[in-house]
Amino acid sequence: MRRFIDPFIVALLAMLAIGLLVPIPDVVRAALDIAADIAIVVLFFLYGARLATHEVVAGLRNVRLQGATLATTFVLFPLLGLALSTLAAPVLGESLAQGVLYLSLLPSTVQSCVALTSVARGNVAGTLTAATVSNLLGMVVTPLLVLVLMHTGGSAGGGGIRSVLLLLLLPFVIGQLVQPLIGGYVRSRKRLTSLWDRGTILLVVLVAVSTATASGVWGTVSAPALIAVIAACALLLAAALAATWWGGRLLRLSTEDRISLLMAGSQKSLATGLPMLAALFPAALAGPIAVPVIVFHQLQLIVSTVIARRLSRRA
Repeated sequence: MRRFIDPFIVALLAMLAIGLLVPIPDVVRAALDIAADIAIVVLFFLYGARLATHEVVAGLRNVRLQGATLATTFVLFPLLGLALSTLAAPVLGESLAQGVLYLSLLPSTVQSCVALTSVARGNVAGTLTAATVSNLLGMVVTPLLVLVLMHTGGSAGGGGIRSVLLLLLLPFVIGQLVQPLIGGYVRSRKRLTSLWDRGTILLVVLVAVSTATASGVWGTVSAPALIAVIAACALLLAAALAATWWGGRLLRLSTEDRISLLMAGSQKSLATGLPMLAALFPAALAGPIAVPVIVFHQLQLIVSTVIARRLSRRA
């Protein structure tokens, strides 16, 4: 009998509930944060060990996929965010509307979109290269877009770049170096990376939500305002998903490349967005602006996970 309830979705919602409702001591949360970093490092080492080098090179050479991802992330998304934040400002209030706009200017996430591309049986190498390029460019492009569209100063530090290099690129490169030795073994055990994919996503969600809860972010927003933020983020996500999936069809991308564009083009990076927020905005504004970023992050994980699981069942 076909299962109507996906255990992974249940686990994802459980992590969300725990992060919101269960007080997690600072020491435990710090340990979970370290564990999440370790899980991400191992995950990208496994990706590097699993992917043949010629697949990575092919991903970088896929100009249509790379160009479409960057255009979606830094052109389409900001236009959608600007329109939505302007229209929704009377309902959301100025600070939360600014948060919706700021969210739209962020680069793509890396770890979750690569993991979900793997779950959906898409072009993992293409997603990895597209998301990594998006993050590296985002260290420069996002602050410039913030300066132009949000009329604020500041500069994002190098922490985001170091995070991308140390947690993602370095383990992937090491995995690529040892790929000729252990690649066959890793590829023959797909369940290994599959389980690690899902476990890493669950841990990242728990850490992100519990940290936001501990810092009192949710206490700064009323219930009606939070509902309005969820609705605005859902509209933004739906528009991005539709644009990337059907845009990939118009570009005549393969199904695997369409999945890559769907995941890398529709997601926004919480890991890059929150540290950059602290560098770009004063503390009084940072809290409310962070709310749409956190809400969108949870929505994109839940919705993209459902989509990825459905795509994984295709013939």
